[in-house]
Amino acid sequence: METSTHAELFKLLDISPEDAAECAALLASPPDADVVLAMDAMQGRLGSFPLRSITAEDASEATWIEALLRFAPLVHAHHVGLGIDVDISAASLADVGLQMRINRRVHGRFGLDTWSWLTLHMAGNLFRLGRLQFHLVPDDRHASGWVLGVHIPEDGGLSPAMVDDSFAEAKAFFAHHFPGKPVTVATCDSWMLDPYLAERLPNSNIAAFARRFTLDRCTDAASDAVYFTFRQRGMQDLAKLPRNTSLQRVVLERIDDGGTWQLGHGHLAL
Repeated sequence: METSTHAELFKLLDISPEDAAECAALLASPPDADVVLAMDAMQGRLGSFPLRSITAEDASEATWIEALLRFAPLVHAHHVGLGIDVDISAASLADVGLQMRINRRVHGRFGLDTWSWLTLHMAGNLFRLGRLQFHLVPDDRHASGWVLGVHIPEDGGLSPAMVDDSFAEAKAFFAHHFPGKPVTVATCDSWMLDPYLAERLPNSNIAAFARRFTLDRCTDAASDAVYFTFRQRGMQDLAKLPRNTSLQRVVLERIDDGGTWQLGHGHLAL
């Protein structure tokens, strides 16, 4: 299938050559009714500030991949209309290509099992700013009524300097582009904020990142550490996973000892 027709789109979304042909095949004919419905669902949220992803129990991955591919240019145009730099828009939408590459590592095939996560990007209020992603959402628990949800893409280091730069960029970016929605607090929900990790790897960049946040609570998330460390769905065959790094060893040894990894929920002042 010819991919040159979609070269600009695939560049915007950072689609790899390995995935480009199958993406092009999905775009080769007009969208069917299910794809149109998926696009309509995203259109209804564009320019709003949803807290949650779109979910659909009977959703087809192929339907949502095609819908995301077709809808992304509308999100890019929305960003440009807000005066957002085209490079920031592209960096934000490039998570589509990254998630496809992760899918190949997890499942060994073309696909997008994280399509629901990407529907947040398509509302137009989640941005990649340097090392981190920031999601502007309403939250009545904080004084301004708005917070930035912080997410950590896997494609890079997590040095304190990089994180500092990312937070500084985010503070300026949202003040400039969304002045009517002031934010003074950022939140993060991540297995990286599980206190056990900082205790076992106190000198790591992950621990330094976690220490930025005041921990509000923890909830059990038994498989999160396995998924994000090894990109494996489920808890099967853990003995076969590598233990080459200190992080890999810590993740597996806690499970070996009968422990349960948790999701840490924390906040920090911007």
